[in-house]
Amino acid sequence: MFPLHDPLHETLREELAGYDDLTAALLARRGVTTKEEAEVFLNPSYETHLHDPFLMIDMRRAAERFARAITSGEKIAVWSDYDCDGIPGAVLLHDFLKKAGANFENYIPHRHLEGYGMNVAGIEQLAKRGVTLVVTVDSGITDVEPIQRANELGMEVIVTDHHLPGEKLPDAFAILNPNARENETYPFKSLCGSGVAWKLVCATLSILRTLGPSTSLRATDLPVGWEKWLLDMVGLATIADMVPLVGENRLLATYGLVVMRKSPRIGLQKLCRAMRVEQRAITEDDVGFMIAPRVNAASRMGEARDAFTLFITTDESEVDLLVKKLEKLNRERKAQAGAITRAVHTRLKEREVRSIIALGDPEWRPALLGLVANTIADEYERPVFLWGREGNNSLKGSFRSGGFTQTMELLRTAENIFAQFGGHAAAGGFTVLDTEVFFLEDRLVEAYTRITADVEQIDPLLARADAAITPREATHDFLRKVEKLAPFGIENPKPVFLLRDLSLREISRFGKAQEHLKLKISVDEGSATIDAVTFFVKGSIARTAEKLSTGSRVNLLAHLERDMFARPALRSLGGVGGTPVRLRLLDIRAV
Repeated sequence: MFPLHDPLHETLREELAGYDDLTAALLARRGVTTKEEAEVFLNPSYETHLHDPFLMIDMRRAAERFARAITSGEKIAVWSDYDCDGIPGAVLLHDFLKKAGANFENYIPHRHLEGYGMNVAGIEQLAKRGVTLVVTVDSGITDVEPIQRANELGMEVIVTDHHLPGEKLPDAFAILNPNARENETYPFKSLCGSGVAWKLVCATLSILRTLGPSTSLRATDLPVGWEKWLLDMVGLATIADMVPLVGENRLLATYGLVVMRKSPRIGLQKLCRAMRVEQRAITEDDVGFMIAPRVNAASRMGEARDAFTLFITTDESEVDLLVKKLEKLNRERKAQAGAITRAVHTRLKEREVRSIIALGDPEWRPALLGLVANTIADEYERPVFLWGREGNNSLKGSFRSGGFTQTMELLRTAENIFAQFGGHAAAGGFTVLDTEVFFLEDRLVEAYTRITADVEQIDPLLARADAAITPREATHDFLRKVEKLAPFGIENPKPVFLLRDLSLREISRFGKAQEHLKLKISVDEGSATIDAVTFFVKGSIARTAEKLSTGSRVNLLAHLERDMFARPALRSLGGVGGTPVRLRLLDIRAV
C-alpha cells in the first residue's frame, strides 16, 4: 500500500501514534485529530459519550409536561412524519407511552392527501377526539398556523424536530430542536428527528423515576436502561435519514445496529427473513438499501401506517400480511420508478444533454423522483433535478449531485426559482415556483457555469481515493482495520481504494437481466483472484466495460467489503482468515 495524500504532519502523526498509518490517515481526514477524539470515534461508549438531554433548550419544560400528561391520563397525540425518520420516531414514542400506561394515539399524515408536516384539519380532528397534548416527531418547526390552531382549541404542542425553522418559530409549549435557535445549548446539532424524540423519552423517564410512589407507575414498569431497547428505531432513522454519522449520531447508529441485531420485534425479524438479510449481522448497508426503502415505500405507494404497524404489532399473522404488502409496494415502487426512468431516457435522447439535467412532468409522483434522479445522475455523471406535481398542486422534486460537490451552492445561486429547497451536497428536495418551472434547467445551467468557471478539474480517480493498495493487500485482516471506522455514512464515508495496473482474468455479467458486472482480478502471477463487482452497471463503468476483455489491464476505484455470498473454498486470497472479501467497484479506467 502507498498513500495518495501528503503524509500526516509529524505532530498529528505523533498524536495518533496508537494507530497504524491507514487508520491514522482516515481518522485525520474525518477531522479526528487527537487521541481523545480517536478513542471516542473508534470506541463510542453509551455510558460516557451520550450528551445529557437536559442540555437542550426547553427539554426540562417539555419532559415535565410530557410526564404530567402521562401520569394524569391526558389524551396525548404523537404526530409524526411518514418517512424513515418519522415512522421509527413514532414507533419509539408508541412503545414508551404504551410501557408507561399512557392514554395516547399516533397520527401519521397521508403523504399525498395531507403532505408533509402538521395541518389544521388534522389538528381539529385530534381536538374532537379529546387530545390535549400533541408531540411531534420530525416535523412541526415550520408549522406556525397549525400550532396556533391547536392553541386556540386548548391543546398544547411539544415540537421535536431537527429541520431548520422558517422566518419565525411556532408558538408551541416547547420546542426541542438543536437547529432552531442561535443560542441552542445542546452540544450536538445533527441529530435526526427520531434522535430528538428519543432524547425526550430519556428526559421524561428521568422525571417519571423521580416521582416514585406518588404515581401509579411502579419501578418495574420502566426499569433503568429499558430505553436502550428503543435504539433499534433510533439507529434505523439515523442511518436512513442520512444525517452525518459523526459525533453522537455515530454512537446512536452503532448501538442502534447492536439492538437491531437482537431486536425482539417480530416485524423486523420477518422483514429481514423476507429480504434474506441475516438479522444478527445487520449492517448500515442493509438498513440503507434494504429496510429503509421498504419503510418509505409504505408512504410513497400506500399508507405509512403499514410500516408503523409492522414494527409495533405482536400479531404474527398481521406481520406476515404487512411484510408481503411492503414487499409488493416496494416492487410497485421500483416498477413506477422504472417507467419514469425510461421516460427520462426517451426525452434525453431527443435533446442535447447539458451540464445540468432538469426535467419534469405533472404526472410524475414526486415521492419517486429521488430514486430516478439517482439513477440518471449516476449514468450521466452530472447533477439531475426532476419534478412532478404533488397532491396539493405544488411542483415538488428531488435532486442528486452526480458527483458534483457544490450542489447546495448551486441551489443558492439559483434560489429565486425555488419556493423552498433543502438537503446536502449529495441529495435533497425542492419546490419550484410555477412561474419558473419552464426555465428551471436554463437557470441551473447558468448558475453551474458561474460556479465552475474557475474550478480546476481533478482526475476523480485521484480525488476520491483514500489510499492505493495492491490486490494482495485486499485481505480479511485489512478489511477488519477498515471496519473499525464503521458504521459509514454522511461525513464518514466508506474508505475508497485505488488499485493500479491490474490484469483482468475474467469479465462477466450476472442477474436476471444481466444488469450487474463482475471482474475477476489477478492477485499476482499465480492462480489467486479477487472479485470486483458493481450492481446495476451504468454510466462510465458500463461504457468502459464494453471495451474490456480477458487480459485487459485496468486501474480501478473500489470499496473493500465482505463477500457474504461467496463460499470459503473459493480461490479469492481475501478468504484467508475469515469471510471472503471482494471489491465494490466505483470506477474503472483502461490502462
